[in-house]
Amino acid sequence: MKNHLKGIALHTAGLFGIKAHPKVRRKQPGQVPGTPVHTGARRMEEIRITLHDFDETHYDSAVISRIEKSAAYLENKSRTWIQVQGLHDLERLQSIWDYFGLHPLIQEDIVSTSQRPKVEVYEDVIFVVLRSVTLNEETRQLQSEQISLVLGKNYVLSFQESDEPVFEPVIRRIGTAGTRLRRLGPDYLTYALTDTVVDHYFMALDLLGELIERTEEALTAQPDPAELARIHTLRRDLIIMRKSIWSLRDGINTLIRDDLPLISADTKIFLRDVYDHIVQVIDSIETSREMVFSLYDMYMSGMSNRMNEVMKVLTIIATIFIPLTFVAGIYGMNFDPEASPWNMPELGMYFGYPVVMGFMLLISLGMLYYFRRRGWV
Repeated sequence: MKNHLKGIALHTAGLFGIKAHPKVRRKQPGQVPGTPVHTGARRMEEIRITLHDFDETHYDSAVISRIEKSAAYLENKSRTWIQVQGLHDLERLQSIWDYFGLHPLIQEDIVSTSQRPKVEVYEDVIFVVLRSVTLNEETRQLQSEQISLVLGKNYVLSFQESDEPVFEPVIRRIGTAGTRLRRLGPDYLTYALTDTVVDHYFMALDLLGELIERTEEALTAQPDPAELARIHTLRRDLIIMRKSIWSLRDGINTLIRDDLPLISADTKIFLRDVYDHIVQVIDSIETSREMVFSLYDMYMSGMSNRMNEVMKVLTIIATIFIPLTFVAGIYGMNFDPEASPWNMPELGMYFGYPVVMGFMLLISLGMLYYFRRRGWV
């Protein structure tokens, strides 16, 4: 039974173009705070570490096997972005964390992939947790994963569970000479990465908007129980998106409002633009949630109207047969025209049977005409 229900859920998600959400794993209770435990469901064959080093005059990109190979880049005045893809190999991740001296709580949050979006300020770094929601162009499915950013003095670390090309637009901008990314510091790079994640929400909302419109058209044509499952799937995904973006607004507001040495005044101007985008996403999510709730009301109204139509037809049929049953009951009382002094003359008529049947037909037609005049049919 459990496998059957799971199959139904996956089938519904497949019909709707939205990937079923995997069950979130938790670390065992009672462990020491700061104990890194990978709770995600995605696993790559091996962790990939890509180094991007750039300034106004140059841009270098390379896949490195060990984090120690980034020392030459970190010691100069350029900006270094170390992109880590894959979170299942804790031993290799630990070497990265130890190299940069990250706080144990940061280490724990990076591999605990069910974190809510947030911004935490430490003594020498700023830690940002994002929830990326991207659209797979081939399968038309929404995919969600946690992305963690660590902003240091002259570097940025990014950690993501998969190799999804979420930051490909940022990499292209870094490779283009004369861009603002090449001129400004790592705080602007952190802004660009955050802004890219937020921009993907608009694409996801566009897809959900199309699904809502298609569901509304289907409900208008004919309510179906399968549509109810789709409505619940939509509602669930909007709740996940709401959780993914709502708390990020407070975190971005912290970066704008507080006096942080790692965030320049120029970057705060752009962070305000991200804040505005987040507010727009939240408004769109709330609007979509109201539309989904109205879809549920539309479904219930459609099913109720459909039931009323069925009951109306059955009531009309039953009403027509009431007088017919009355007539048939009278002629079914087994009168003997010869033995009874009060005989029924119709029983002795040669055309008695067709006359009665015709009379019953006239009753039915008369009642149908009356119902039609009243607008009941």
